[in-house]
Parts: sequence; C-alpha cells; structure tokens
Amino acid sequence: MVKSPVVTGISPKEGPPGTRVTIRGEFLGNKATDLIGLTICDCDCLLSAEWKSDKKIIARTGAAKGKGDIIVTIRMGGPGTCTVQFRAYYETIGPMKESAVWIEESPMQSLAWGRRSLAPTGYTQEDPLGLSNEGNEKKFPEDLRDLFPEGSGDLSQENFTPGWFLLENHHATSFEDLKAGLSYLRRRVESQKEGQLSFLKSNAGSVIDQLDTLMTLRDRITQDNKVHGKEPVRQLDVTIRGSIDASHELFKDVLVRKEKADATRAALSGMSRHKFLFCLPNTVEKAALKNEFDIVVNDYARVKNLFGKTDVPIFRKVLEEVDVKILAIRQQLHGKIKEMPQGVEQQKKMIKALISLEAQQAGTTVAGKLKIEDPAWDAIEARAKHLEETFLKAYEQYTGKEMHGSESKSRTDANVTPIRVQFCEEMTEIAASQFPDLWRLGQAHFNGELRGAAPPKPGNFKRIILTSIEQFCSYLRSALLATSSAHRSLVAVVSAVKGLPAWPSASPSLNFLITWLPHCLRYVRVSYATLIRLDLPNEALDIVLKFIDELRLYCMSTILKKSNERVKKLHEKEQWELTVTEFAGATNLPAKLEEILVEAIDDAQSACLTPEVRETTLLEPQSDGQRELSKRLQEILSSFCTVIETLALQRSDEDPQQAPMLSQLIGFPAALLQQQMSTGDKQDWGSPSITWEQRLLCCLSNCIYCNRIFFPKLGNLFTRHSLPVPTLAIENSRSTINGLFSSLLDMYVEHKSDPLVGTIEPSMYLGRFQWDQVGPSEKLSPYAHECLDNLVSVYSEIFAISPSLLRPILEPIVQTVAEELARLMTCVQKFNVNGALQATVDIHVIRDAVRVYSNETAKSFFVEALDAIPQVPDSEPRISDTVKLIKNNIRLQIMCLQVVDP
Repeated sequence: MVKSPVVTGISPKEGPPGTRVTIRGEFLGNKATDLIGLTICDCDCLLSAEWKSDKKIIARTGAAKGKGDIIVTIRMGGPGTCTVQFRAYYETIGPMKESAVWIEESPMQSLAWGRRSLAPTGYTQEDPLGLSNEGNEKKFPEDLRDLFPEGSGDLSQENFTPGWFLLENHHATSFEDLKAGLSYLRRRVESQKEGQLSFLKSNAGSVIDQLDTLMTLRDRITQDNKVHGKEPVRQLDVTIRGSIDASHELFKDVLVRKEKADATRAALSGMSRHKFLFCLPNTVEKAALKNEFDIVVNDYARVKNLFGKTDVPIFRKVLEEVDVKILAIRQQLHGKIKEMPQGVEQQKKMIKALISLEAQQAGTTVAGKLKIEDPAWDAIEARAKHLEETFLKAYEQYTGKEMHGSESKSRTDANVTPIRVQFCEEMTEIAASQFPDLWRLGQAHFNGELRGAAPPKPGNFKRIILTSIEQFCSYLRSALLATSSAHRSLVAVVSAVKGLPAWPSASPSLNFLITWLPHCLRYVRVSYATLIRLDLPNEALDIVLKFIDELRLYCMSTILKKSNERVKKLHEKEQWELTVTEFAGATNLPAKLEEILVEAIDDAQSACLTPEVRETTLLEPQSDGQRELSKRLQEILSSFCTVIETLALQRSDEDPQQAPMLSQLIGFPAALLQQQMSTGDKQDWGSPSITWEQRLLCCLSNCIYCNRIFFPKLGNLFTRHSLPVPTLAIENSRSTINGLFSSLLDMYVEHKSDPLVGTIEPSMYLGRFQWDQVGPSEKLSPYAHECLDNLVSVYSEIFAISPSLLRPILEPIVQTVAEELARLMTCVQKFNVNGALQATVDIHVIRDAVRVYSNETAKSFFVEALDAIPQVPDSEPRISDTVKLIKNNIRLQIMCLQVVDP
C-alpha cells in the first residue's frame, strides 16, 4: 500500500509572496507525474512546483498571508500531512525593490518619482523620538505580525501602530528615556506649526519663480484666445478625431489582418500552452491500448485538478470528450480484471486504476452511465470461478484418460506414472499456484487496498475459500481413497458441478497403493504447507488436514494390508528349520512374521505415521488410526494362525491318512517299515521327507511359542518404534492361537491314540487267549509290554521335536489307554487265580510306568480296572515282588516315561 506524503522541513520558513522555498519530506512520489497537488498556507502552488525526488520539491509561494501548513498530494497516496509551517507576509515594495509579483504604486510612491523630489531615494528617516537605538540592535523575540495582525511599524503607512514601532525599535529603552523622547516629539510638532512663515522666507526664490511661471502661462493663454478663439480645445479635438479617422481608414486592412494574426497567434499560444489538455483524449486511448493504465489515471487526475472547475467553453468541451474516453476505458478495465488467467499483481493494478478513475469521474455528466459497485469483488469471484473450472477441467481430463484404458498401461509399465498420481500432482500444483493469488486478492480487498464504494463481503469470501478447499479435497479423495466415504464425497461434488463424470469405480491394486500413495501424500502435504504460509483461518486449514489424516490412515491401512497378503503366503516358504532357541520345536515362521511387521512399521512411519507441520499423531488413544491399526494387526495375526493351520492340515500323497497299527504281535506295517528304511534313523529336517506328524508337532510348538513368547513380545516391537501397543489385537490373537492349538492337539492325540488303543484288545486275546486259562508267570503280558513300547515310541517322537508337548499330548493318550484297560478288565467274564494275578500285575506295571502323565481321570480308570479283577487271598507279597521284578526288566522303558517335560 502506498503511504501518504509527509512534509518534515521547509526552507526558508517565512517570506512574502513569490518566495522560492525548498520542501523536504518522505513519500513525495516516485516521479514528477505523481505530484498532483501542492498548497502552502491554503494557496495552490502546483503550477510553480518542481519535483526533484521523493524527498524534495521546490516551489514558489502564492499570495497568502499568515501561518499555514504545507500539504503535498500524490496520485496513489492522496493528501499528506506536515510537521512544520510557513509564515507568509506582505512587505513594503519600493521602486528599486525586486519583486516576484506586481505591486500597485501608491500616490506617495508616485510623488517620490516626480521631477522635484524633495528627498533622495536612499533617505533614511530619523527617529521621531530623537533617541538612539543603542542597546536595541537585537530583534524583538516574538513575531510582531502575530501581535498586531492589522498594524505596521512603518511611519509612512496608514495602518501605523505605535506599539509595533516601540517594540521594534525601543524594546530595550528605559521608561525615563521614552518620556524624554515623548517630550522631544511634542516640541517638534509645535515647532512645525509655528514655522510656516519661516518656511516661505527660506524658500522665497522658489515661490517667485512659480509666480513668474504662472504669469507667463496666463499671457500665452490670452494670446491663444485672440488667435484661435475662446475654445481652441474643441478645434483641437475635432482635428485629432479627424486624423484618427484618416489613420483608421488608411490602416484598416492592415489592422484587420493584424487582429486576425494576433487572434491566431493567441489561439496557437493557448493551444501550445494547453497542449496537454487538447491531446489528452488520444493520449489516454493509446495508453489504454498498451495497458498503461497508471498513465491514464495520472493524466486524468492532473487534468481534473487543473481544469476541473474551468468555465472556458473549449476547455469544457475537451473535458467532456475526455470523460467519454475514460468511461470507455473503465468498461475495458472492468472486463480485463475478470479475464483469466492473469497475475494477481496485474489484476490489483487494474482494480486500483478502475477505482481511481471511478472516484475522479464522480460528479461528471457521464458518471451515471456506468456504475461498478465493487470491482475488487468482481475480480475475486472471477478468480474463484477460474479455480473451480481448472479443478473440473483437470478432473474431466484424467478421468477420460483412465476410461480409455491409459490406467491399465500405467499399471503394467512401472516407469509410467499412473493416471491417479498424475491427477494428484496436477491438482496440488493448481492449488499451490492459484489459491494463494485468490487469498492475497481477498486480503488486499478487505484491508482497504482495493476497496471501492461498496462495503466488503467477508462472509461471502469465507464461503468462496471454504468451497474451493472442499472441492480440492473432494476431487483428490475420489481419486485416491477407494472407500465408501470417497464415493460419498464424489456424489457431493457431482451435485455441486453439473455434468461431472464419476471416476472409474475399479479400485487400484495394493501394489499401486503401496508404491504411489506415499508419493501422493507428499504432494498433498506440500500444498498444505503452502496454505499454512498464507495464514488461512483454522476452519479452512482443518478441511485439508482432515483429508491428510484420511490419506495417512488409508496409507497405513494399505501398508498393513500388503503385509497381510505377504503373511498369507508364508506357508509357501516354510522350510521346517528348528532354529528358535527360546522354544524347542518352533520353526522360523514367527521370525518371518516379525520381519514383515518390522518392515511394515518402518514403511508406515516413513510414509504416514510421522506427523508434519500442524498434523496430529495418527495413533492417538481411542482414535480411528489406533482402531485401524488394531484391526489390521489382528487380521495379520489371524492370517498367521491360518498359515499355521494350513501347514498343519497340509498332507502330501505320501503321508498316511491315519497312523499305522503299531503292533508287533499282529504284524508290523509294511508301509511304516518301508518309510523307516527310506528315511533312516536320523531325520533330515531340511529335506522334504519330514512326516506329517512331525510337521503337526512343529505347528503345535509354534502355537505355544506364539502364545507364550512371540505375541506378547510384539508389544515391545511397537514400543521400540514409539507406537501405542495394540493390546486388544494381541490378546484376541492369543485367544485365536489357543483355539488353534486345542484343535490341532485334539487332532494329533486322536491320530496317535486311536491306533495305539486299538492294538490293546487284539494283542491281549491273540492266539485265543483266555484269562481263566492263564498259567503261572512272572513276566509282563505281551499286550502290556507292547502298550508301553508304543507309548515310549510316541514319547520319543514328541521329545525329539518339542519336550514341552509331552504332557499336553501324553496325558489324554494315557487317559484313553487307562479307559480302554478298565473297559477290557470289566468285560472279562472269568479269571482263574493266575489270570487274576497276571492282570493285576499288568495293570500295576502300566500304571506305575505312566504315573507322571496320569491325570485324575486316568488314575480313576486304573482303579476301576483293578477293581474289576477278582482279589486273590494273600497275594499282595507275590504281586509286589512280581511287579518289582518286571519293572527291573523293563527299566529302560520306565526311565523314558519318567522324564518330566521342561
């Protein structure tokens, strides 16, 4: 905004009319044409003003009187102020005194120039009081013109004031001296009254000369009357008039031509002197064609200042023509400020010119023919409409490209930027380049820089700003966020802009989102930073911030979805390597899950989780971000549980659908023998020949490891990255893995217990064995021996992979065995003495061997089996000795089953 001029100094500070003064100050214009007004003591001095710089002007004072301000008026800054004053006064002008103005001579001055002047020009009048001015050399400290505004200290003036004279010449004279001077003045006056006769005596010669002259004049007149009559003057008058008429007749043509020449010369001189006015119509028209509207404003202001109040008809006619030209230029300017695109500075320049021309043309005859309420507001609406049309054009352009198949090409070619991303880049560039111009134009309007006659409309401007930002975010949301909320936003845009085509409904792939969403987020953030620097209201910034939060949330969700897809494929990369030292039997499958999670968290932090300027933390408590993170993590962990389940249930054609009958009494299975011969005693865990039972045990170990160690440890992973721990998702996943563990455990137990229990009865009654036909024996029955061997076999298979699974698996198997033994003993119809002793010994040995893995139910079944066997009197010592003997013989099997799981 141009500042108003300020006058801070003037030299000299006083003087008569025509004094050449130097004016100094600040903001006095950038060039000579900026100076359109200068008044000194309320007297217009513009015509004599000479602009030197923005801090100096030289001019001559006018016919002013008294103290007054120095007011400088420039074109864009208007009238200024001053901190100093100039004092104008009139002084006595003599015939030899230089003067810049014409002073009418008084009769006294004319008399001084007569042929018989009584006093020389340089005469200095003596003091009328007869006092010396010694001690009064210093000037009286106050300005006597302020004390006596209508008086004078000059004795020769009619407005002579004695007080002025005394203060000017005798302000330091004592009162006694003034009394003496008064006495002197009275004596002089009395002497002049008495000195008339003495004056004639002293000038007797002059008086006699004057009498002689008068007598001579009387004699000459008497002679003339005799010769020419008593009225010679009349004849002289007739003669003179006749000579005048003759001269006129003689020089009539010459005088007519002279008058015409003088008139022509005067006209040419007037035209030359006022060339600026007469050339102004063409000048302003040419300047308008060159878009030099500042020249138009300056010239029009100058001519209005110089000739605005003239009564000369030709001047009025030219001014009317200029007003018509200015009216056309105003119409042209009003159209140009609404033309887009154009720079905001050029637009502001034209608005200022239009406002200035409208103000200067107010009151003219053509002023009412064009009335523009608020050109700045018209420019704001035009720029807002252009921004809206630019958004719509870009949207239609890129949706058209995607509809014609350009998007599929960009998806297949990694070097081609996708259409959606190109659209995002285009939209953010439009917002960052055009929206600041709209905001700056509105601010210039409301702070008074571009304000016209109409009052500003802040409410409407706020609506324009909010609408533009909402459209910007809605367009981007429809292209980047393939969610239900995005489609709702698109419907809102369609309702606002008629004929808007919908973005193709095909959702972008995860690979596209992972690759390009962070890129789009960076572009949106750059636009947001541009809006922040404009100092927009929070209500407008919050619209963009909300979209950024949605985009950040969608970006995080997309990264986690991609990680979920990778987790679902982990079963394809399982090598069954038992490399986990924290838990025996667990594979490196959880470690691979941890790698995926770490990579996902790092990507999310670098892309969207780290807040930037004015952004909040995405994962605040009870926020949508935290809920989304918990949901996606739970999906990932659920997918991981599904992977474990898939690996556990996955069988090849070589894997048996159920465990073979492990009975050496009724025949060793050929398939199992062939498998053992092919695999050898030592299992190669890196080879694909690992059995299904072993894979199932590894999956059970992974379930326990994840539930006890790995899933709780995930909280440390989030804490290490300064993220909130999704406790609910972890606990739900632990519950899921527990359910999976239970189902897989039941599957393995059923797979192992059914064949093992199924061999007990056939082995017991092999060879038509009957309990009432048993002979004396101190050995364990074959079926019991085989049952223990089978339990040891299961034990060894579990122990080789994960000792922690011994109790969860063996307890239900032992319970099933005890239940089967109780059933078989209950079904025996008759025991002989040896049969009862043998059955009792068998049950005791089996019970003692599996005591570590016997729960209360199993123990009750063993008791039920013993109760079903008839009691033999006095058989306790014998049974005890036999049991000790047998346990000593099978101590290796018993030692295996006595090892407690870690």
